[in-house]
Amino acid sequence: MNQISLLVALMVIAVDPARGQDVDIPAGSPDAGAIVFKKCMACHQIGPNAQNGIAPVLNGVVGRPAGQYPNYSYSSANKNSGLVWDERTLSAYLRAPTKVVPGTKMIFSGLKKGQEISDVIAYLRQFAADGQQNGR
Repeated sequence: MNQISLLVALMVIAVDPARGQDVDIPAGSPDAGAIVFKKCMACHQIGPNAQNGIAPVLNGVVGRPAGQYPNYSYSSANKNSGLVWDERTLSAYLRAPTKVVPGTKMIFSGLKKGQEISDVIAYLRQFAADGQQNGR
C-alpha cells in the first residue's frame, strides 16, 4: 500500500506546476490587482503602448504558452518549459518563480499572499493580446 501512495504522490508532483504544492486560488479583484501590479512594473509593462524591456510585455499573458511573447529574449528554461500561463500555473509561478521554472531570468522572489496573487491574475486577465482592456 505504501508503494501505491508514493507512486500517486510522485505523479502529482510530476504534473502539477506548483511541484506538488496545493495552491488555493481565491477570487481576485482587478482593481486591487492594479495596485499589486505596481510591484511588477519595474520590469513588466501592460496595456496598448507596452513594450518589452527587462521583462516581456504581459498583454494576453493569461492563456498564453510560456516564452512566447514576440521579440523578447526568454531564457531557454522558460521557452522550453511547456507551460501555459493559466490561473493555476500563474498562481504557482507568482508565488515562487524559480521553483516552477528553474533557470528563469525572473529574479523576483514572488508574491506571498494568495489574495495578492489572485488580484494580479484578475488584473492581467483584463488585457487582450493587443493591450486593450476587455470590458472596460
